[in-house]
Amino acid sequence: MLSRKQKHVLLKFFSMFSVIRGYNILVVVIAQYLTSIYILAHDKPLREVVFDLNLFILVLASASTIAAGYIINNFYDSEKDLINRPNKSMLDRLVSQNTKLSFYFVLNFLAVVMASYVSFNTVIFFSLYIFGIWFYSHKLKRLPFIGNLTSAVLTITPFFAIFIYYKNFETVIFFHATFLFLIISMRELTKDLENIKGDLVQGYYTIPVVYGENVSKIMLSVLAFFTLIPTLLLIAYFDIGHMNYFFYLSTLLLFAFIVLLWKSKTKTHYLILHNILKFIIVAGVFCIVLINVDVVLNRI
Repeated sequence: MLSRKQKHVLLKFFSMFSVIRGYNILVVVIAQYLTSIYILAHDKPLREVVFDLNLFILVLASASTIAAGYIINNFYDSEKDLINRPNKSMLDRLVSQNTKLSFYFVLNFLAVVMASYVSFNTVIFFSLYIFGIWFYSHKLKRLPFIGNLTSAVLTITPFFAIFIYYKNFETVIFFHATFLFLIISMRELTKDLENIKGDLVQGYYTIPVVYGENVSKIMLSVLAFFTLIPTLLLIAYFDIGHMNYFFYLSTLLLFAFIVLLWKSKTKTHYLILHNILKFIIVAGVFCIVLINVDVVLNRI
């Protein structure tokens, strides 16, 4: 049996894990490695990629920066989250705001220190990334269009770091990135629909608050249509192995998304739509291995 003190420490741990959304960071770490192995450095030996110390440092620095980003985002959104996510908010509040800010500065400092091992340019990159996350959380998040666009860009920035590192400019990478960017943009707008009540009360001028739900639904439908363009091009013109099955599935899910979208009226409905998009993103990460299922045998 755990003592009262041990239970308190455990609750604090789960609270901090909730604040930094550790499960999301784990998915990003896996995604960065799979993207490196199967897409960005597909021509390099597997051992060379997996045991690349510079890549490991870039992934760690990204994870540290993302965790800090979630902390500062949680700090600024604490009042809004009480309305939109009361249960999660109560768990997050088990850790004081001062403790969260201390972790925020420590994690950002560690990210910059780790980046300095790779190069000075990497330090500049992560310094700008850290500033971008703070500026988004502090100012841009409250603005329609700009907030959504910035959030989507910041979400794919960790992949841009390893893209620059490997200097792989193949066209197929552009279409993968475009697909991801559009899905993330859809997710951000769906989250705004889901959180419209708290955003309205706290003065967040999101697209649903300013232009209404119908305009938001039209925009989501247009984004879904545009998402089909890189999807069809990847299937028809590029060698993506069995990952084409993922894109077939994502196309079906997007059609289902649109049908459900125009029937949605409540927070629960929008939460379901949000989870559909989240599933596409997470499934896409693990389906990267389908590009070449024999990679472990062929590149040892």
